Order: sequence, then structure tokens, then C-alpha cells
Amino acid sequence: MTSPGRELTDLFVEMTNTHNADLVDRFVADDYVNHNAFVADGREANRQFWNAFFTGLPDVQVTREDLVVAGDRVVGRFVYRGTHTGDLLGIPASGKPVEMRSIDIWRVRDGLFVEHWDELNLMQVFQQVGALPQLTGPEPRA
Repeated sequence: MTSPGRELTDLFVEMTNTHNADLVDRFVADDYVNHNAFVADGREANRQFWNAFFTGLPDVQVTREDLVVAGDRVVGRFVYRGTHTGDLLGIPASGKPVEMRSIDIWRVRDGLFVEHWDELNLMQVFQQVGALPQLTGPEPRA
């Protein structure tokens, strides 16, 4: 038997890989609380974010690397890959490939995601698209 958390993340992956932001209706609650600086609360704000994300990375595909379901919490580790050919978070198209990683935590109620937290490698994404310089680390030891 498939868990509701797995089914909801399956819908999330389908939405991302088909670029159909309207699929949020099937897994995000109307009163969704999003603890993310780039996305406001609510289902409609979530839909608007994904439509903008697909504009910035129109060929993006996501892979679910890990999934943990415990009680009303779902934790997933995802890798997104696409090409930055449109505006992304206010950054003009660079034409460069992008790889973004996320760890997402959702709270589930009544068969929908109702709350969300995430950690993203945004500094590396911004470096990939040229919005931030590449950082150099210490010289390797001899």
C-alpha cells in the first residue's frame, strides 16, 4: 500500500516534470503555509511560484533522491536540473545549465500538504547563473 506522503510527493514530481502548475490543486491545501522566502502562503501563491520557476527553467526536471514519511511529516531530497533560459527570481536568462538541490519537509493534513519548509543550495545556483562569483577554497595541502 502506498503512503499518502509518497503519493503527494509523486504528484509534486509529476507537476514539476510536466510543468503543469495546476496540479498543485491535487496536493497543496488552500491554506498552505510556506516557510520559504520566495513563496507566499496559500495554494494560489504556490501555483504562481511554479509558473515563474518554469519560465526561468523551462526544461527543468526533478528527481526524488530520498523520501522519509513519519507521522504527519514527509521529508524528501530532490535534485532539479534545467537550463536558465528565462527570468529566474529576478535574474535574467544566462543560458547556463543549473543544478539545484533541495531538502523539503511537509506537514500533511486531510490528504494534502498544509505546511512546508525547505533548504536549498541557492548560493551555488546563483553562482551557476552568474549572479554571484565563484568562491575559491583554500589551496590543497601538499
